[in-house]
Amino acid sequence: MAFKTITQLFDLQNKTAIVSGGSMGIGRSIVDRLSEAGAAVVIADIDIERGEQTKKEFTEKGRKVEFIATDVSNLEDIDKAINRSIEKYGILDILVNNAGIFPFMPAMNMTEPVWKRVLDINLKGTFFFSQKAAQKMIEKGKNGKIINIASIDAFHPTGNLAHYDASKGGVVMMTRSLALEWGKYGILVNAIAPGGIQTPGATQSSAEMIKASGMKPEQVADMGKAFTARIPLGRQGEPDEIATVALFLASEAAKYITGETIIVDGGYLLS
Repeated sequence: MAFKTITQLFDLQNKTAIVSGGSMGIGRSIVDRLSEAGAAVVIADIDIERGEQTKKEFTEKGRKVEFIATDVSNLEDIDKAINRSIEKYGILDILVNNAGIFPFMPAMNMTEPVWKRVLDINLKGTFFFSQKAAQKMIEKGKNGKIINIASIDAFHPTGNLAHYDASKGGVVMMTRSLALEWGKYGILVNAIAPGGIQTPGATQSSAEMIKASGMKPEQVADMGKAFTARIPLGRQGEPDEIATVALFLASEAAKYITGETIIVDGGYLLS
């Protein structure tokens, strides 16, 4: 086996990646790191305005970044995103299933539409995006990397997120299942489980928590402080701290890793 330098291991030139939910937060940072490493990256996101703006920002830096409006809960949209990516770049090497929602809602108040929407995006979307990407990878006779964004809530509930916790627990086991089935094709499937990460989505969810639970803003702030106090590293994470792990899993440095979930939480689950 030929020895590769650090630069060669993390070189994604001539690779194509799709990042769902790539227009903001963790997804945007993953787009940044993969494109920085040389990959052509397609943002698949439901937010057209933000997606086009994100594409513009990266292309102005000389990056190969495209945007395709995509609702990951819609299988036709998934097909469209994958097919257009291959039409543009000829192949698909990397898929990052980042799109997800986490609307706070007490279990006693849970409605079927809210439950279904969370599971459709977080779990169904992740599965069918993975399935359809893997089919294309196999057709091309190429190995591939699939990276799923799970959550520490797959291992420890935060509260008022039973639907989200169920979806992310499913993502962790699904990752293992797909890795077992698709290893023979050279497709590596792994997951990342972020802890508390400072993103626009997290800020929005704090506002939703106030509305859904009837809690006062100061109570939610106190919950946030208590959460951070449990983190051994003493702070919440930044989106780039998830993106660099995604880059590792997408690179040749992780070519003998599959079926794993890497927890990136500053040690929160230790406390």
